Amino acid sequence: MRLKNRLFPIIAVVAIGVALGGLILRSDKTAPPISTDSANARSETGGETDRPGDEGSSPYHIGPRGGKLFTADGFGVEMTIFEKGVPPQFRLYLYENDEPLPPSAAKVALTLARLGAPAEIHHFKPEADYLLGDQIVVEPHSFDIIIAAERNGKTFNWKYSQVEFRVEMPDEMLKSTGVEILTAGPATIKPILKLPGEVVFNEHTIVQVVPRLPGIVTAVYGHHGMQMKKGEVMAVIESQMLAELRSQHLVAQKRLTLAQTTYEREKKLWEDKISAKQDYLAAQTQRSEAEIALDLAAVKLRSLGVRPEAKPSEENLARYEIRAPISGLIIEKAIALGQTLREDDRIYTVADVSTVWVALTVYPKDLAAINVGQKATIKATAFDLVGEGEITYITTLIGEQTRTATARVELENKDASWRPGMFVNAELATEAIEAPVAITADAIQTVGDWTVVFGRYGRYFEARPLELGVSDGKMIEVFSGFHAGERYAAGNSFAIKAELGKSGASHDH
Repeated sequence: MRLKNRLFPIIAVVAIGVALGGLILRSDKTAPPISTDSANARSETGGETDRPGDEGSSPYHIGPRGGKLFTADGFGVEMTIFEKGVPPQFRLYLYENDEPLPPSAAKVALTLARLGAPAEIHHFKPEADYLLGDQIVVEPHSFDIIIAAERNGKTFNWKYSQVEFRVEMPDEMLKSTGVEILTAGPATIKPILKLPGEVVFNEHTIVQVVPRLPGIVTAVYGHHGMQMKKGEVMAVIESQMLAELRSQHLVAQKRLTLAQTTYEREKKLWEDKISAKQDYLAAQTQRSEAEIALDLAAVKLRSLGVRPEAKPSEENLARYEIRAPISGLIIEKAIALGQTLREDDRIYTVADVSTVWVALTVYPKDLAAINVGQKATIKATAFDLVGEGEITYITTLIGEQTRTATARVELENKDASWRPGMFVNAELATEAIEAPVAITADAIQTVGDWTVVFGRYGRYFEARPLELGVSDGKMIEVFSGFHAGERYAAGNSFAIKAELGKSGASHDH
């Protein structure tokens, strides 16, 4: 076998001696040393059984339970790993002369050695018709095993190697593939909270346009989707009310002109002692009344957005131009030629899109991690567009149907790149965490259903399934599956996954 000269470290031999001395051979007997030069089975008498005759042969047979059956002198141990609905554990079945034995018929201990890890000693206790191991057999199931058994005062030792998700890549090969080797260790991580969201209009810059006068539409210049400038004519109506107001203003202007002329004449006559002062004071009163009437008529026009100083032609006193109240985009339109409008009809909705909002969906578990004023990086999901803003508002209530809250981020949008309705993702940096074990995010790969890192052990890489914690996009916290000080493939680790696929490594029990 390719693995026979590579594994079974000395610690495994020491560990099996401890296991045999402490758990199996509780008498003065001592088990003989175990050879590690090949995968074989040896009984206490020194005779070997099931020794492989050539490279690639196996020290076991397939047992009745579908496991690996190790035999010597008529005694057999079938090793299985049971993991249906429970974490993987060893289950051992005993046989003598191919007949099942009760689990209490022998004492068994198992030493397991993995790449880059100390040996594990697994003890067993009777359970139903099998011996149940006392430890979880963590993935991958790639290891060297020494099984030690005692029955009727006689000891049996078997050795076995199993490889999963391992690939050999010497250092010179790493240089050609661009794989970088780093060491896992502590790191300060600023976790990135990712939230989905949607671009919406800034409600503070949306204006509803109403005519403010009843009338008939004679021209429409503003249409849905058009960008309007403040003061630009959007539509024109003819309004009888406006004609009356303008007439009143013109009449008031003429009255004031006549009153001013009368006042100046009566003032001169009074100063020349020609007329009585009473006539002069009456002319002054009439002028003041005319000024008040003109001011009132002007106020009525200004309240409708009409400039009193404008000089409409006498035959077009009813023309009223509806102008854009702000610079912005027409997002709603409800006006057509010939339509009769009331003064409060909503005919246009104009939105200033120089700023927009992003409505983020916040799950209850994430509410404690966000706050007003927090910076957020917004990324469009459909194409490469990135912006930055800050949270300006967080709803105080959870949606009854969605069971989520909403956080609002305001974005500058002077070039109109952010369009309402776009789906986005937001990234928010939260409080820094000191991670005892962390690796680079580019080291993470997937193998089957596992999230793994490829640990470096001598000339070999082997997948290590991980339980991961928080990440800041560069470093990621490791809860379990890898330890500080272990070396791993970082940059271009996908090359190892590709090499693993070529080698045909598989999950084997």
